[in-house]
Amino acid sequence: MNELERFQDITTFIFDVDGVLTNSQLIVMEDGSLLRQMNVRDGYAIKRALEQDYKVCVITGGKSAGVVSRLQGLGVVDVYYGVHDKVEVYRDFMDLYELDDANVLYMGDDVPDYEVMRLVGFPVCPRDACPEILSIAKYVSHRGGGEGAVRDVIERTLRLHGKWMVDPAEEEVPSSDF
Repeated sequence: MNELERFQDITTFIFDVDGVLTNSQLIVMEDGSLLRQMNVRDGYAIKRALEQDYKVCVITGGKSAGVVSRLQGLGVVDVYYGVHDKVEVYRDFMDLYELDDANVLYMGDDVPDYEVMRLVGFPVCPRDACPEILSIAKYVSHRGGGEGAVRDVIERTLRLHGKWMVDPAEEEVPSSDF
């Protein structure tokens, strides 16, 4: 099977936040609040996937209201944060929408993602994931976490299905508020 064929059956994207949608770095403010940086191109890809009727879900152990607000602003309805058991949340999400594991791409980067990645049809990771995750990933993005790894996997999937590019004459281009 060639690399692109692995994306053929994907209908659902699930992402971790820290190390996937961000670069794993936190800025600790004097008041103890934490700042994260996200990639605008990942945001565009998420919006595009949602507009093309793919499911997008985020499961994270983090509790950042800013991250939740950003994801909801992109249109992501299924944002699970402060999660201690990602497998349980994953199973609940799958049952809620009656999804098949074989159609799910999950991108994680660290040990808390390991068990859920073993359940999905297509476990993937950014190039800078930890060794345990790299060892089970069926695709390793050439991009790092927070550096377009999410865009990489979404764009590959949508291109394969002919849903990436927009013909401005036929369809409104997605909002630039990514």
